[in-house]
Amino acid sequence: MLIDTHCHLDATEFSADRSAMLEQAYAVGVKGIVIPAVARENFAAVIALCRQHKNCAYALGIHPMYVDTAAWADLEILQDGLRQNDALAIGEIGLDYFAKCTGDAVAHRQRQSHFLIEQLKLAKQFNLPVILHVRQAVDDVLKHLRRHEVCGGIAHAFNGSLQQAEQFIAMGFKLGFGGAMTYDRATKIRDLAKRLPFESLVLETDAPDMPPAWLAKGLRNSPMELAKIAQVLADLRQVKLAQVLDITGANALKVLPKLANLCTSPHVLL
Repeated sequence: MLIDTHCHLDATEFSADRSAMLEQAYAVGVKGIVIPAVARENFAAVIALCRQHKNCAYALGIHPMYVDTAAWADLEILQDGLRQNDALAIGEIGLDYFAKCTGDAVAHRQRQSHFLIEQLKLAKQFNLPVILHVRQAVDDVLKHLRRHEVCGGIAHAFNGSLQQAEQFIAMGFKLGFGGAMTYDRATKIRDLAKRLPFESLVLETDAPDMPPAWLAKGLRNSPMELAKIAQVLADLRQVKLAQVLDITGANALKVLPKLANLCTSPHVLL
């Protein structure tokens, strides 16, 4: 089963042709798309998209790059949303030490950590997995996960070391691989894609961002590219594409169990 475990389908880049693009993605074999929220302002949008479009399911969370504009009360709104709606995970949450911030960098990191910790607590309260955004902050994220245990999740766009990957896996996490893996120069990511246990990998696009190597610079990424991304993983591991689809699809269903529960919904994973 071909599942895009990370796609920002609510992005304005899809406004003109969202429905047509989705039909094209389904035509190349995509069976499920996970849409993570990034801020309180788009909670309603991702929920509405999943009610409108088949094969889509959502997560709710506050992204580390949005914490400066988030209010503490947004965590209460998130909690209420988790009570009232059928989110399959909390996300996209995490830490980002790569993006530049205005003002006090130390205070900014502390604010990121506060939002991450509080959302990990919500994940434990609601027994939900988390979808993690981690850039240049892998060790700190692992530290918080050790202190605030959750029932696993996905480390989106994984770009850490083999040892860090093993720590995530030991905590019940799957690791997301997408467009970055398709570049010949991405030797570390491609090596991880080959060496990590197959049962730890899931596929993603992060569309409209992180375009694969075959898209010209500046072109929009979309779930339509996921089948070709899966073929890259098959080539790297020297296995048949069908095996990649079977294993990564099963991995996604295992780490996001509500995907399986929603299979009978007319709006999700038909």
